[in-house]
Amino acid sequence: MRIGLLGTGNVARALGRGWDAAGHDVLLGSRRPRERTGAGLPVAGLSETAAHADVLVNATPGAVSVELLHSIGAPALAGTLLIDVGVGLSDDFTELSHPNSSLGEQIQEAFPLTPVVKTLCTMDSTVMTAPDGLAGPSTVFLSGDDAEAKRTTGRLLTDLGWPSSSQLDIGGITTSRGQEHFALLFMGIANGLGSHTFNISVVARPST
Repeated sequence: MRIGLLGTGNVARALGRGWDAAGHDVLLGSRRPRERTGAGLPVAGLSETAAHADVLVNATPGAVSVELLHSIGAPALAGTLLIDVGVGLSDDFTELSHPNSSLGEQIQEAFPLTPVVKTLCTMDSTVMTAPDGLAGPSTVFLSGDDAEAKRTTGRLLTDLGWPSSSQLDIGGITTSRGQEHFALLFMGIANGLGSHTFNISVVARPST
């Protein structure tokens, strides 16, 4: 697939390299493409990246993501799956920029013709593309209103090393609040462990 990643930071580069290794056609998008490097991946302007993509990935800072997507324009995004991995946090990582909502919901509301799936925002970029590097299996969540969009997202997660047994569909786009609000607990766990390279696992009772 042609995958356009909006952003050139650690998350965008990690995901881009992961999907590139899986055989996808990857392009990173930036407002200043001539000033950015993609760690071996091509970089273009935002509109060019959106036009290139079968699937777009929002890997921009959550506090500015909606504004950035508006700069591309709703017509350019209509009908294109948008995987949102962003979280809006204050500079000191203590407050959410969407405390009573979520970035995923706000993107879906602003672009109703663009199916949005929230995923991968409960972990560090070091885990997103290397889940097998942890001590055991862990969980990646999917939130979204479009079933086909979630199926496509699931296949792309599999390409990053997430088996279907590790993928948990938790419901519509409103459930992205839980994913994003986990960021505050994530920072506490990271402080306790002294590392950002970890993930959580949902452990259920055995079926009877």
